[in-house]
Parts: sequence; structure tokens; C-alpha cells
Amino acid sequence: MLRFIQFACTRAAMAVVTLLLVSFIVFTLMELVPANCAERYLAWKNTQGEQISVEDIRAEEQRLGLDKPYIQRWASWVGNVFFRGDFGDSCILRVNINQLLGEKIWISLGICFVALLVAYLIALPVGIISATVSSPSLNNGLRLVSYLGLALPNFLLALMIMLFSTMVFGDTLTGMFSKEFRDAPWSWERVLDFLSHAWLPIFILGWSATAFALQTVRALMSDEYGKLYVTAARARGVHGRALLWRYPARHALGPIINSLGFDLNRVFNELPIVAVILTLSEAGALLLEGLARSNDQQLAGAIIFMLTASIVSLNFLTDVLLSIIDPRVRKSVMGG
Repeated sequence: MLRFIQFACTRAAMAVVTLLLVSFIVFTLMELVPANCAERYLAWKNTQGEQISVEDIRAEEQRLGLDKPYIQRWASWVGNVFFRGDFGDSCILRVNINQLLGEKIWISLGICFVALLVAYLIALPVGIISATVSSPSLNNGLRLVSYLGLALPNFLLALMIMLFSTMVFGDTLTGMFSKEFRDAPWSWERVLDFLSHAWLPIFILGWSATAFALQTVRALMSDEYGKLYVTAARARGVHGRALLWRYPARHALGPIINSLGFDLNRVFNELPIVAVILTLSEAGALLLEGLARSNDQQLAGAIIFMLTASIVSLNFLTDVLLSIIDPRVRKSVMGG
């Protein structure tokens, strides 16, 4: 148990160091954008018909603390993020980023997590069955589904579903809430309305995630199922589910668990384009807005950092979980 606690503490320290490094990279990228935050904001104000002078720019820079050294500004930013959970103000919108994101980041991460969960709930049993059952029709059918999931872009799938729904039901299925619930406080009715809309982005994001996970599970299981230790277990009289779950499936779970953080990142990367097509007002759409339209690097940096923090936290949890369920990792970490 002591070794396990030492392992968990080491992984937690590595996670914190990773987040500090990521915060430094994100802040540096925000600083490298041409023109500082004050100049971009006042240039945007100028496009709105307001006349901006050099004195206005200098006053805005002083108000934002942009006249301080770079390291001091980064330390202040990362300190506010780590200890207060405050990402400051949006560069262009001049609204507190925490207030601007609000529930949007949690809705976005929730959609990605659920899409990933659904993908693996389908891929694990189906991939195990397809790797262990000698059925050409089953294997060819699953291979076709996998290829479609990998080859059909998510945005094209979203457009096809929207077109079908519009032609058949007269509803485009866009947005995360109905009009009357868009700005309403959370209630049971709003939750039901959200669920009636959230299934579509979950299905679209889970489509390719399921295909990718299915290919991974099937490949890992096929590799493990043909190894000598499985043949030896079968010779000792171990068959059926006991053979699958005690040996090849258990060993194949290690790489799958380790890849969860990567899979979450891949699913979130697909979210912005899906959000644009389905007109979803969530973090993916805000990220695209901050990076490509308004050049609001403070907003984009906050979203990227929160996504990275979620991935690092997930990787930490999967490392701990893997050390518990995988006997090889447990032996190397805890000595038995």
C-alpha cells in the first residue's frame, strides 16, 4: 500500500508539473500573437466607429498590467488559475472568462465524455466478440461499419442527419436548448430539453470514436488471444468467458485505458466543426470564435488550458486505475 501511495503521489506531482508547463506554453502563445491585448481590443473598437489614440492604448496596457515583465505576468496569470480558478477577462468581449464560459465548458466536456463512454461501451464487447468468433459475415460487417465510421467525416454525417430531419420532420435539430430554455435557470424541464438535443452531437462524435475504438479493441484482443498463455490456460480446462476475461481481455485493457486521454482530446478536436454546423453555443464554438474570428487569445487559451487539465486529470486517474487492475503494473509498482 505504501508503494501504491508513493506511485499515486508521483503521478500527481507529474500532473501538476505538466499543467504548469502547459500553462507556460499557452501563455507564451497568447503573448506571441501580433499586437497585445490592449491594441487588439482598441483596434476592434476602432472598427466599431470609435476613434482610438495612442494615449488610450497606453492607458489600457497599464490597466491590464501589460507593462510588467513577461515572467511576472505569467506567474500572476497561472497563480490566479491554480489558486483562484480565475482566467481573467476576455480580450475582445471584456467579460470575465469564467462568467463567459460558465456552464458551456462543462456541457462540452460532458458531451465528449459521454460520446467516449458510449463508444467504449459498444466497442469493448463487440471488439472482443469479433476477435474471438470465427464468423466471416460478422467480421466483414463489423469491418464495414468501422471503415464507414473512420471514412465518413463528422461534419458530413451532421449535415446528412440535419437534411433528413428537415425533410421528414421539419426540424433541423440544431442548438443545445429550445428557445424558451436557452437562458433559463436549470430545472428538470430544462434538463429534459437539453437531453432531447444533446443526443445528436453525442451520436455524431461517438460515431467515429466507436469505429476507432472498435478497431483498437479488436486488434489488441486478436494479438492477446493468439498468445501461448491463452493456449496454456485452455489446455488447463479454462474456457468461455472465464478464459476471455481472466486472460486476454484483462491484458488488452491496459493500452485501451492508457489511450483514454488521447481519445478525449481527439473527440474534443472534432467538436468545434460539429458545433458550427449544429449551431451549438458551447466551448467548441467559443474556441473557434476566439481563434479564427475575433482573435481573442485569452478566451481560446483558457479553453485549451481547461481541456488540457481535463486530459491530464483523466490520464492520472487511468494510471492509478491501471496499476490496480493490471497485475503486471501492480507487481512493478507495489511489489506484488
